Amino acid sequence: MAQLEGKTALVTGAARGIGRATAAALVDAGATVLISDVDGDEVERTAAELGTYCYVGDLTVAGVSEDAVERAVSISGTLDVIVNNAGYTLDAPLHKLDIAHLQRMLDIHLLVPFRILSAAARYLREPAKEEARAGREVFRKVVNVSSVSGTMGNAGQTNYAAAKAGIVGLTKALAKEWGPLKINVNAVAFGMIDTRLTAPKAEVSIAGELVGLGIPEANREAFTQAIPFGRAGTAEEAASVIEFLCSPASDYVTGQVVNVAGGLGFGMTA
Repeated sequence: MAQLEGKTALVTGAARGIGRATAAALVDAGATVLISDVDGDEVERTAAELGTYCYVGDLTVAGVSEDAVERAVSISGTLDVIVNNAGYTLDAPLHKLDIAHLQRMLDIHLLVPFRILSAAARYLREPAKEEARAGREVFRKVVNVSSVSGTMGNAGQTNYAAAKAGIVGLTKALAKEWGPLKINVNAVAFGMIDTRLTAPKAEVSIAGELVGLGIPEANREAFTQAIPFGRAGTAEEAASVIEFLCSPASDYVTGQVVNVAGGLGFGMTA
């Protein structure tokens, strides 16, 4: 059943991994989807394969997040679903980090979602007000991607954890602000999901800069052993939870942080 038929969705960081799997799930559910990514070649390839629209740009640059929102709205005149997924890691112990390392994590994981939601506010709120006056309930969805690093901490990720904890706070506050307008705002806190961020550590290009992504092999083994299910999750498993939070099945769910980690840290997350 095409539960999202007639809905327009914006998914950031969707050239690959969880973002790509999320876009594919939303397309399968009937949505019209705009995917964005800083990797132009990859996001264009993904868009062609999935049948989505695409936007190429570095969302941390002033004005780009706002432009991405306008591009999404231009497709059909509405915006019904936003998935703030874009992000990466810059891991190191605190004593080896500087303010720039922290700022870059805050920029992509907290400020970008803030900018996107600020730019999208009128496109979500104004139709909702009209519907309320007409006595109709129409739900719109926001899903912010956090991490168990932001809910229970992780050594070597103080900068990333701080930013991911910030998006949890934003989610819970905005859910209270926008709840009366039937705009659901939720977050997912992912554990170890098979993506570039959890692959064996390697240097990859992000916005033309080489960044060390991934986890040293010894650490990967230790993390996997700590998961009750005994393995990392797949991008598709992660995306299925996001899809639920974008669907009518979650209409009475808002302000929640859904832990998707195979039981990792059970009882330790917010």
